[in-house]
Amino acid sequence: MVYYFESTAVNPPAFIYVGKDKVENEDLIKFGWEEDVCAHVYLRMKPGEAWSSIPEALLEDCAQLTKANSIEGNKKDNVTVVYTPWSNLMKNASMATGQVSFHDPKMTKKILVSVRQNAVVNRLNKTRAERFPDLRSEKEDDLKRKRKAERLAREEKKAQERQEKKEREEKRWQKDHAYDDLMNEDEIAASSNQDRDADFLDDFM
Repeated sequence: MVYYFESTAVNPPAFIYVGKDKVENEDLIKFGWEEDVCAHVYLRMKPGEAWSSIPEALLEDCAQLTKANSIEGNKKDNVTVVYTPWSNLMKNASMATGQVSFHDPKMTKKILVSVRQNAVVNRLNKTRAERFPDLRSEKEDDLKRKRKAERLAREEKKAQERQEKKEREEKRWQKDHAYDDLMNEDEIAASSNQDRDADFLDDFM
Protein backbone atom coordinates (compact mmCIF):
# COMPACT_ATOMS: atom_id res chain seq x y z
CA MET A 1 0.00 0.00 0.00
CA VAL A 2 1.13 3.53 -0.79
CA TYR A 3 -0.14 6.68 0.91
CA TYR A 4 -0.59 9.73 -1.32
CA PHE A 5 -0.83 13.27 0.05
CA GLU A 6 -1.60 16.58 -1.62
CA SER A 7 0.38 19.63 -0.55
CA THR A 8 -1.34 22.98 -1.04
CA ALA A 9 1.82 24.77 0.07
CA VAL A 10 2.32 25.49 -3.65
CA ASN A 11 -0.06 26.24 -6.49
CA PRO A 12 -0.87 24.06 -8.32
CA PRO A 13 -0.71 21.54 -5.47
CA ALA A 14 2.14 19.03 -5.36
CA PHE A 15 1.80 15.43 -4.37
CA ILE A 16 3.85 13.51 -1.86
CA TYR A 17 3.77 9.78 -1.36
CA VAL A 18 5.24 7.21 0.98
CA GLY A 19 5.03 3.46 1.48
CA LYS A 20 2.95 2.08 4.33
CA ASP A 21 6.12 0.53 5.77
CA LYS A 22 9.78 -0.04 4.90
CA VAL A 23 8.91 -3.09 2.80
CA GLU A 24 6.63 -0.95 0.62
CA ASN A 25 9.37 1.65 0.41
CA GLU A 26 11.64 -0.90 -1.26
CA ASP A 27 9.43 -0.76 -4.36
CA LEU A 28 9.33 3.03 -4.21
CA ILE A 29 13.11 3.05 -4.23
CA LYS A 30 13.20 0.59 -7.13
CA PHE A 31 10.54 2.17 -9.31
CA GLY A 32 11.01 5.88 -8.64
CA TRP A 33 10.76 8.49 -11.40
CA GLU A 34 13.40 10.95 -12.54
CA GLU A 35 11.22 13.78 -11.19
CA ASP A 36 11.10 12.31 -7.70
CA VAL A 37 12.90 13.78 -4.71
CA CYS A 38 13.40 11.52 -1.73
CA ALA A 39 13.21 12.86 1.81
CA HIS A 40 12.17 9.53 3.35
CA VAL A 41 8.85 10.48 1.80
CA TYR A 42 8.76 11.11 -1.96
CA LEU A 43 7.92 14.37 -3.69
CA ARG A 44 7.07 14.19 -7.36
CA MET A 45 8.17 17.36 -9.08
CA LYS A 46 7.16 18.58 -12.51
CA PRO A 47 9.50 17.83 -15.45
CA GLY A 48 12.24 20.42 -15.67
CA GLU A 49 11.93 21.65 -12.08
CA ALA A 50 15.19 21.80 -10.15
CA TRP A 51 15.26 19.58 -7.07
CA SER A 52 17.59 22.02 -5.36
CA SER A 53 15.07 24.87 -5.53
CA ILE A 54 12.02 23.31 -3.91
CA PRO A 55 9.89 26.07 -2.34
CA GLU A 56 10.53 26.30 1.39
CA ALA A 57 6.87 25.77 2.31
CA LEU A 58 6.68 22.58 0.24
CA LEU A 59 9.94 21.34 1.72
CA GLU A 60 8.51 21.96 5.19
CA ASP A 61 5.47 19.83 4.30
CA CYS A 62 7.75 16.98 3.23
CA ALA A 63 9.86 17.28 6.37
CA GLN A 64 6.84 17.36 8.68
CA LEU A 65 5.37 14.33 6.95
CA THR A 66 8.70 12.53 7.23
CA LYS A 67 8.85 13.22 10.95
CA ALA A 68 5.23 12.18 11.47
CA ASN A 69 5.75 8.91 9.58
CA SER A 70 8.84 7.95 11.54
CA ILE A 71 8.18 6.15 14.84
CA GLU A 72 11.52 7.25 16.21
CA GLY A 73 11.57 10.70 14.63
CA ASN A 74 8.07 11.49 15.80
CA LYS A 75 9.18 11.26 19.42
CA LYS A 76 12.13 13.62 19.01
CA ASP A 77 12.65 17.30 18.37
CA ASN A 78 15.38 18.78 16.18
CA VAL A 79 15.30 15.98 13.60
CA THR A 80 17.46 16.42 10.49
CA VAL A 81 15.84 15.28 7.24
CA VAL A 82 18.14 14.59 4.30
CA TYR A 83 16.73 14.90 0.79
CA THR A 84 18.12 14.12 -2.66
CA PRO A 85 16.96 13.30 -6.20
CA TRP A 86 15.68 9.76 -6.63
CA SER A 87 18.43 9.09 -9.18
CA ASN A 88 21.01 9.68 -6.44
CA LEU A 89 19.68 6.89 -4.23
CA MET A 90 21.99 3.88 -4.00
CA LYS A 91 20.75 0.46 -2.98
CA ASN A 92 22.61 -2.85 -2.83
CA ALA A 93 21.90 -6.34 -1.55
CA SER A 94 23.88 -5.88 1.66
CA MET A 95 21.60 -3.09 2.89
CA ALA A 96 18.69 -3.67 5.24
CA THR A 97 15.11 -3.35 4.02
CA GLY A 98 14.28 0.28 3.41
CA GLN A 99 17.89 1.39 3.84
CA VAL A 100 19.61 3.48 1.17
CA SER A 101 22.81 5.37 0.59
CA PHE A 102 23.80 7.96 -2.01
CA HIS A 103 25.83 7.78 -5.19
CA ASP A 104 27.05 11.32 -4.60
CA PRO A 105 26.80 12.65 -1.02
CA LYS A 106 27.28 16.18 -2.38
CA MET A 107 23.91 15.88 -4.14
CA THR A 108 22.05 15.98 -0.85
CA LYS A 109 20.53 18.75 1.22
CA LYS A 110 19.30 18.88 4.80
CA ILE A 111 16.43 20.51 6.59
CA LEU A 112 16.05 20.71 10.36
CA VAL A 113 12.64 19.91 11.80
CA SER A 114 12.67 21.48 15.24
CA VAL A 115 9.22 20.33 16.37
CA ARG A 116 6.21 18.58 14.91
CA GLN A 117 3.69 21.07 13.54
CA ASN A 118 0.33 19.41 14.04
CA ALA A 119 -1.47 21.95 11.84
CA VAL A 120 0.72 20.97 8.87
CA VAL A 121 0.49 17.23 9.53
CA ASN A 122 -3.29 17.41 9.99
CA ARG A 123 -3.72 19.39 6.77
CA LEU A 124 -1.76 16.79 4.85
CA ASN A 125 -3.49 13.85 6.52
CA LYS A 126 -6.87 15.18 5.39
CA THR A 127 -5.74 14.62 1.80
CA ARG A 128 -4.33 11.14 2.37
CA ALA A 129 -5.41 8.47 -0.09
CA GLU A 130 -4.52 4.80 0.19
CA ARG A 131 -3.78 3.00 -3.07
CA PHE A 132 -2.27 -0.23 -4.34
CA PRO A 133 -0.47 0.98 -7.47
CA ASP A 134 1.39 -1.20 -9.95
CA LEU A 135 4.61 0.76 -9.55
CA ARG A 136 6.49 -1.23 -12.18
CA SER A 137 3.79 -0.63 -14.79
CA GLU A 138 3.55 3.08 -13.91
CA LYS A 139 7.33 3.40 -14.28
CA GLU A 140 7.30 1.63 -17.67
CA ASP A 141 4.44 3.82 -18.92
CA ASP A 142 6.29 6.94 -17.80
CA LEU A 143 9.46 5.85 -19.61
CA LYS A 144 7.44 5.11 -22.77
CA ARG A 145 5.89 8.58 -22.68
CA LYS A 146 9.29 10.18 -22.21
CA ARG A 147 10.88 8.17 -25.03
CA LYS A 148 8.01 9.13 -27.34
CA ALA A 149 8.33 12.81 -26.40
CA GLU A 150 12.09 12.67 -26.98
CA ARG A 151 11.60 10.99 -30.37
CA LEU A 152 9.05 13.60 -31.44
CA ALA A 153 11.38 16.38 -30.28
CA ARG A 154 14.25 14.87 -32.30
CA GLU A 155 12.06 14.54 -35.38
CA GLU A 156 10.85 18.12 -35.02
CA LYS A 157 14.42 19.34 -34.65
CA LYS A 158 15.52 17.43 -37.76
CA ALA A 159 12.57 18.81 -39.74
CA GLN A 160 13.46 22.33 -38.62
CA GLU A 161 17.11 21.79 -39.57
CA ARG A 162 16.06 20.50 -43.01
CA GLN A 163 13.84 23.54 -43.52
CA GLU A 164 16.63 25.90 -42.46
CA LYS A 165 19.08 24.14 -44.80
CA LYS A 166 16.60 24.40 -47.67
CA GLU A 167 16.12 28.13 -47.00
CA ARG A 168 19.90 28.69 -46.89
CA GLU A 169 20.35 26.84 -50.18
CA GLU A 170 17.57 28.87 -51.80
CA LYS A 171 19.13 32.13 -50.63
CA ARG A 172 22.54 31.00 -51.88
CA TRP A 173 21.08 30.07 -55.27
CA GLN A 174 19.28 33.42 -55.53
CA LYS A 175 22.51 35.22 -54.69
CA ASP A 176 24.53 33.22 -57.23
CA HIS A 177 21.94 33.77 -59.98
CA ALA A 178 20.86 37.31 -59.16
CA TYR A 179 22.26 38.70 -62.43
CA ASP A 180 21.22 35.85 -64.71
CA ASP A 181 18.40 37.88 -66.30
CA LEU A 182 20.75 40.76 -67.06
CA MET A 183 23.18 38.49 -68.89
CA ASN A 184 20.75 36.76 -71.29
CA GLU A 185 21.30 37.08 -75.06
CA ASP A 186 18.44 39.55 -75.66
CA GLU A 187 19.76 41.95 -73.00
CA ILE A 188 23.31 41.65 -74.38
CA ALA A 189 22.11 42.27 -77.93
CA ALA A 190 20.06 45.30 -76.91
CA SER A 191 23.07 46.88 -75.25
CA SER A 192 25.54 45.99 -78.02
CA ASN A 193 26.79 48.58 -80.55
CA GLN A 194 27.78 45.96 -83.12
CA ASP A 195 24.37 45.64 -84.79
CA ARG A 196 23.54 49.35 -84.93
CA ASP A 197 23.72 51.32 -88.18
CA ALA A 198 26.45 53.82 -88.76
CA ASP A 199 24.16 56.80 -88.14
CA PHE A 200 23.03 55.82 -84.61
CA LEU A 201 25.15 58.66 -83.18
CA ASP A 202 23.06 61.22 -85.11
CA ASP A 203 20.43 60.93 -82.37
CA PHE A 204 22.82 62.68 -80.03
CA MET A 205 23.54 65.62 -82.33
